[in-house]
Amino acid sequence: MNLFVLIAASLGLALASPATAQSPDAAAGSSYITPFPEGDVYKLHVVGDGLAEGLLGGVVEALGSDSRLAINRKLRTLAGLARPEADDELKALDDALVRETNHITLVMVGLNDRTPIRLANNKRLQVGRDDWREEYGRRADQAMKVLKKRGGAVYWIGLPVMKRSETNDDIQVMNDIVRERAYLNGIKYIDAYAGLADEGGNFNSYGPDAAGKMRVMRTPDGIGFTEAGNRKLAHFVERDIRRDLTQAKSERAIPLAGAEPEQRRINPAKAQPEVATPSAPSKPGETKSAWAATTNSAPQPTPLAASTALEQKADNSRISLRTVGLSGREETLTLDILRPAIPASVIQLMARNASPDKATQVGDTLQDPLPGGLLMLNSVTPATDSGGPGRRARLAPTQTPYFKVMVKGERLPAKPGRADDFRWPRPDQMVEAPPVAVPVTGATAPVSAAPSPKPVAPRPGARSSEPKATVPRP
Repeated sequence: MNLFVLIAASLGLALASPATAQSPDAAAGSSYITPFPEGDVYKLHVVGDGLAEGLLGGVVEALGSDSRLAINRKLRTLAGLARPEADDELKALDDALVRETNHITLVMVGLNDRTPIRLANNKRLQVGRDDWREEYGRRADQAMKVLKKRGGAVYWIGLPVMKRSETNDDIQVMNDIVRERAYLNGIKYIDAYAGLADEGGNFNSYGPDAAGKMRVMRTPDGIGFTEAGNRKLAHFVERDIRRDLTQAKSERAIPLAGAEPEQRRINPAKAQPEVATPSAPSKPGETKSAWAATTNSAPQPTPLAASTALEQKADNSRISLRTVGLSGREETLTLDILRPAIPASVIQLMARNASPDKATQVGDTLQDPLPGGLLMLNSVTPATDSGGPGRRARLAPTQTPYFKVMVKGERLPAKPGRADDFRWPRPDQMVEAPPVAVPVTGATAPVSAAPSPKPVAPRPGARSSEPKATVPRP
């Protein structure tokens, strides 16, 4: 009993673990970019330092012809997060975003942040140390919250690989901090470091452009980009934006709400229970008291209430198991069993194919031993239990030859006469009797014939032949 409880607890923990914290909207099934922008045109702007200015040129070249986008050709300056002017620049950026509506924001900053951070008490934090990482992460959080305040989609582009090793080490530290903060703030992070490095992850001034031709991508200082390099940098941004625009377009094609029953089915949270309002008494025999009783009667349950009744609420519990630890002593292990809520629509979908005339198929049970003496049980149910008219019935997964040979390691029985039939002697082989010797006393020995052998059953397709007698030599 404890084994099944332990298995159920492990499965409950696996189901309750979140898939990702990248974007809360993505978990709800909505697109990262709003499906309904003002005027059906997405406004895009770029924020950052000198590298962001080159990125803006590449984005204009890559996405400038897209009629869905209106790209702001002016860069929003954010020189860095480690500079003393970072707070003033973030405040100016916040004021500018209040006056303008931007649906897509591209951010690339950090080229000038390879400097110590000076705090208000004139304390200097050296680059790469723990206190510098903590302060830089706090400032990155502040910048991300300012950019997300208006509800637009934010794409933070990481810094590329650099030529000098000491510069490249600092770039990797800042990329790690920003990647983590973007994940926690629900912002999409685009890794330009891996995309612009060579096969070994090192710096290379040359590389294939958007058309696959080898071009010079980086400037001689090993920091900036050429025109072809900016176009390739914008390629990684273009790929994510086009994918999200396609997702937003698919969410625009939503079904129109028709009558009130359909509206309640599409938007159950906004549905209100209907209460029929009876009319005033019009017949002579109908009294006013009867009409009042009908008015004050309880409303009839709606289909929405009936479907809500099928919903299974979340039920979490805790159990304690007694096990033997590594030291040989008995220990108590406490496990939380998480049973997530199941919507009524899922229950109805699962019970749609159920029939009272036919028992539910249980399936085959598979066993897999786990370390520590545990046993994992799993049930596999075939798609159908029988074939249609004139068709062979489908075997259960555990009865198929593939499962028996490749999973269980069993040996299939060989058919008689097949190449893998190694039985000896063969059942169709004839065993000839030895000849009978006749004692000879005279000069001449009579010839004795050996007994006739038994007829041999011919194989399917083989040519038949008459048995021959064997004559021994004198």
